[in-house]
This record gives sequence, C-alpha cells and structure tokens, in this order.
Amino acid sequence: MIVSELSLDQRLTELEVRLTFIDDTVSALANADADQSQRIAMLERLIHDLRNELSSMRLSHGDDPHNEPPPPHY
Repeated sequence: MIVSELSLDQRLTELEVRLTFIDDTVSALANADADQSQRIAMLERLIHDLRNELSSMRLSHGDDPHNEPPPPHY
C-alpha cells in the first residue's frame, strides 16, 4: 500500500504543480488582455481625434471633398 500512496502523492504533487502553472498563465493572459484593451481604446481615441482634426483642416481650407474632381484614372 505504501507504493500506491507514494504514487498517489506524486500524482497529487504533479497536479498541484500543473495547477500553479495554469494559474500563472491565466493571470499573465488576463494582464495581457487588459493591456491590449487599454491600447485599443487609446488607438480608437487617437483615430477619432485625427479624423476630427483632418475634417477641421479641410473645412478651414475651404476644401470640400465632394467637390473635388475625380482622379485621372477615372
């Protein structure tokens, strides 16, 4: 019986080690996901700001993109 108990103890230890690695991996993935979400939100704000800036630049120059002639390849 001692042999089977050692085997059971070894298996339990191995499972605990695996669980620890899984917990670390899940935590690292959660942190990476949070970082990515923050970066995406920042990039979306930057794109929004750039679009507004481009629009205001066009209006200040009196350029209406709808009044521009088509490119030469048309």
